[in-house]
Amino acid sequence: MPHDPRSVTVCRRTLRLILTMHGLIGLVDTAELLATELVGNAVRHTEGPAALRVSWAPSVLRIGAWDANPEPPEPPNELTAITDLEEGRGLALVKACADLWGWQPLSRNGHRGKYVRCELGRSTPPPTPFR
Repeated sequence: MPHDPRSVTVCRRTLRLILTMHGLIGLVDTAELLATELVGNAVRHTEGPAALRVSWAPSVLRIGAWDANPEPPEPPNELTAITDLEEGRGLALVKACADLWGWQPLSRNGHRGKYVRCELGRSTPPPTPFR
């Protein structure tokens, strides 16, 4: 995807369509949130291209974002400690809403970067809204 903030919206809408077409409507809201945070971080904190990858294994949705920056993401804070902040909540939301998350460095065709991913199970409840 191009390095453009509008890419986040395109990824979110595409993910909604794909999950709906495959009968995974129960995962859509949480999956959109997770993909938005991962892709948003890739676009916001890097200078190069980025990519969204989505896969379905039995009862597990895997969502990941690749970007061209090999630096590790900042470790997420606990969600309860950052509810009043306007920035810096992305990975805390991912950590709180996903069943599993992590990152790994990637190198392909001489280009370095990283892949930040998470997993969401079919039985995962939607996230609790902020109050």
